[in-house]
Amino acid sequence: MAGGLVARVPGGPEAMEWADLPTPEPGPGEVLVAHKAIGVNFIDVYFRTGLYAWPEGTMIPGAEASGTIEAVGAGVTEFRRGDRVAYVMPHGAYRERRVVPAERLVPLPDGIDSVAIAGAMLKGLTAQYLVTSSYAVQPGDTVLVHAAAGGVGLILGQWLKALGAHAIGTAGGPKKVALASKHGYAHVIDYKAQDFVAEVERLTGGKGCAAVYDSVGADTWRGSLKCLKRRGMFVNFGQSSGLIRDFSLADLAAGGSLSANRPVLFDYIAERGELLERSADLFARILDGTIRLDIAATRPLREAAAAHADLEARRTVGSTILLV
Repeated sequence: MAGGLVARVPGGPEAMEWADLPTPEPGPGEVLVAHKAIGVNFIDVYFRTGLYAWPEGTMIPGAEASGTIEAVGAGVTEFRRGDRVAYVMPHGAYRERRVVPAERLVPLPDGIDSVAIAGAMLKGLTAQYLVTSSYAVQPGDTVLVHAAAGGVGLILGQWLKALGAHAIGTAGGPKKVALASKHGYAHVIDYKAQDFVAEVERLTGGKGCAAVYDSVGADTWRGSLKCLKRRGMFVNFGQSSGLIRDFSLADLAAGGSLSANRPVLFDYIAERGELLERSADLFARILDGTIRLDIAATRPLREAAAAHADLEARRTVGSTILLV
């Protein structure tokens, strides 16, 4: 038996209860992973609350984790006992041990810290596909990123700088502004004290941005569209403030032939080859110092409810990691 956090009905952070969970032997094509660390993300909240449909009778949240292989099933040749690995899957990680399809695992190269990467598989791969695929950032582009002091935002700022882009971020309050400013952003707007639309217009001389990366949703999307230049790209990849409502294609026409997309990470890593390619890009940038992974907070796995409460109240910056 191994322990984990289970939600039996959708609800608040208190809906997660510690329970003994059976840990079966890995079957063909599977491995048993002993978790070392687990990242905390808004997708965990979305599943816990029922915003995202539950695929099973009970819910074990958790999308990203790292650990060590304890056993391998029949036919698994790429991994062996003792290998360090990490993964990102929609849910199921808030537990001490887990059987995982081998094709979903990524081997960790030397130099990649097992704890830090547990908070960067989802966030780092999200940043990777955002800047390479949702909108392929070019040197000289001006780009706006909301929640610049969040886990994805801190990685995005560094990645955009490395690509030669002029990154503008938004964050709430002086401490978050200062943190984001140390992670590649040329300017960071305090949305609590300033109108971010007016500030973007001022900073760009009225030209607007080539792209806006918006994970906030309801509170920001209308302003985000106003920040784009003609034929700019609006990328909505989350909804920490709530789902976008009343959006119309006419809004894109009115903004100057804008484009919009709502990408999901798992569609960009569905094939193993693409998962490995994007992971290799992320790992290379971590190893060469382009991307610095900052762990903002760690908690024992049993304290996941408190971590969720902090995340939902926007009291967090960077990555929160649960230790097993």
